[in-house]
Formats: sequence, structure tokens, C-alpha cells
Amino acid sequence: QVQLVESGGGLVQAGGSLRLSCAASGRTFAAMGWFRQAPGKEREFVAAISWSGGRTVYADSVKGRFTISRDNAKNTVYLQLNSLKPEDTAVYFCAKRDTMGVAITEHEYNYWGQGTQVTVSS
Repeated sequence: QVQLVESGGGLVQAGGSLRLSCAASGRTFAAMGWFRQAPGKEREFVAAISWSGGRTVYADSVKGRFTISRDNAKNTVYLQLNSLKPEDTAVYFCAKRDTMGVAITEHEYNYWGQGTQVTVSS
């Protein structure tokens, strides 16, 4: 049984940084991703990483500011958030696929964490 637990969210001023972590249990030889959901909006893709870490994909809105990485020895995926903007405020969710290739749509992910709140003040 796969469990995903996110941590690292919080309140930060615009221009600041946070690092989110997602600790996974169970079989972890698979691609993983981060999504976010702002109040009143649908959940949207943020970033994804292949099992090996050799391929990453980002939403245009975060490209150049966010970095996804993983440490397979620790079964953990990270999302480094830099140059944060108020519009980055959202609940951030970690997700895992059952396959190794990256994906950018929700339905391609099989497991989800509970989310961690990121709030960016102006």
C-alpha cells in the first residue's frame, strides 16, 4: 500500500523560498509529480520527475523558479520553490504513478498525498 506524506509548507513573503518534501512508502519505482490547488480553482500540474530523475517537466508558470528532485534512497521527492509570488498560494499535492515515465495530467497518477498549504504574502 502506497502512502504519500507532504511536508514543508508554510507562510512566506513574496520573493521568498520554501522546500516541500514528499515521503513515499511502498513501491516507489515510479514517476512522481506535484500539483497545486488554489482557492476556488481546479487542481493544476506543477512539476513531474521520472523514476531515475533523468527527466523533469514543469508548468510554464513555475519554470525557472521551481525545481523538482528526488532521492530514491530516501523514497522522497522534493519541490524547491524560489522567487515565490502571491499567485503561488495553494495547497500543494504530491502524486505517484504506477509507471516510470513522467505525466502532466491528474488521471495519469494513481496515488495522492493529503497536501501541504503554501501561502505567499505580498
